[in-house]
Amino acid sequence: MISRSPDLFKFRGVVSPRNLRSFHHRHPPPPPAPTMSDLRPPEHQVAGHRASANKLGPLVDGSGLFYKPLQAGDRGEQERAFYEAFSAHAAVPPRIRDAFFPRFHGTRLLPTEARPGEPHPHLVLDDLLAGLQAPSVADIKIGAITWPPSSPEPYVAKCLAKDRGTTSVLLGFRVSGVRVVAPGGAVWRPERPELKALGTAGVRRVLRRYVSSVSGEVADCALAAAVYGGEGGVLSQLRELKAWFEEQTLFHFYSASILLGYDADAVSATGAGGGVRVKLVDFAHVAEGDGVIDHNFLGGLCSLIKFISDIVSEAPETPPLAP
Repeated sequence: MISRSPDLFKFRGVVSPRNLRSFHHRHPPPPPAPTMSDLRPPEHQVAGHRASANKLGPLVDGSGLFYKPLQAGDRGEQERAFYEAFSAHAAVPPRIRDAFFPRFHGTRLLPTEARPGEPHPHLVLDDLLAGLQAPSVADIKIGAITWPPSSPEPYVAKCLAKDRGTTSVLLGFRVSGVRVVAPGGAVWRPERPELKALGTAGVRRVLRRYVSSVSGEVADCALAAAVYGGEGGVLSQLRELKAWFEEQTLFHFYSASILLGYDADAVSATGAGGGVRVKLVDFAHVAEGDGVIDHNFLGGLCSLIKFISDIVSEAPETPPLAP
């Protein structure tokens, strides 16, 4: 779904020789394309289609790269065009680009199990969870409106029905996927139908459970101070991102998600933040900002910050250390 012509992201100044030199300096060509034996579906994927024998899905190579297949129709080209424009845009602060967005390494034609003998184009990105030994992950789709302008009516109707059936319209965000690793290695991963059915109280419960140290149904929020609070915690990073969205008028991020991640083993062992990560992902529906603030994304982001801030204020200040 695109909101403009295929030239959507040919912003003024983006494709200048200076910007292109800067882009290639920041993003050197990726290493040689991996073989099928090097690739596997991400173990910690919590949302989106999972790669299988009959379905395309993201892959990782174990060396820090993430391969996302270009989606069908205009969506794949839209996302590729966004990455190319965003990576070279002189008006995007380097701190924002480096801290909150996946690094873009170009595209690759890769063999896939779903289509033997037919290499498929993939975006080559950083694996955002690389280096975390026991990743606890949450995928949170931001915005009360998840379709870009000029989308065809059937697509708008489909998105609106889904948004109204979840908390997107009510809260400005919805939890699309979550995976929590408890001490001892137990994993809590609710099914998608359960997440889609969440109301306000359910979303709060899931966000509390995400930073709990127990594997049962009780959410003790023992890790909230280490993961959500403090310097470099989720709240600090979300507020930095919010400050940019209060000013940026370059892009409108429809149906994009915020990916949260931390190393559960490190947090439990040290009582401090374990590689807390806050990243934006999924850009197949980004539109030009045309000088207007992205109130749809900003509103959802503010709502998420309020939910997490309330959890931190109610939680114990110091997490228990693992034995």
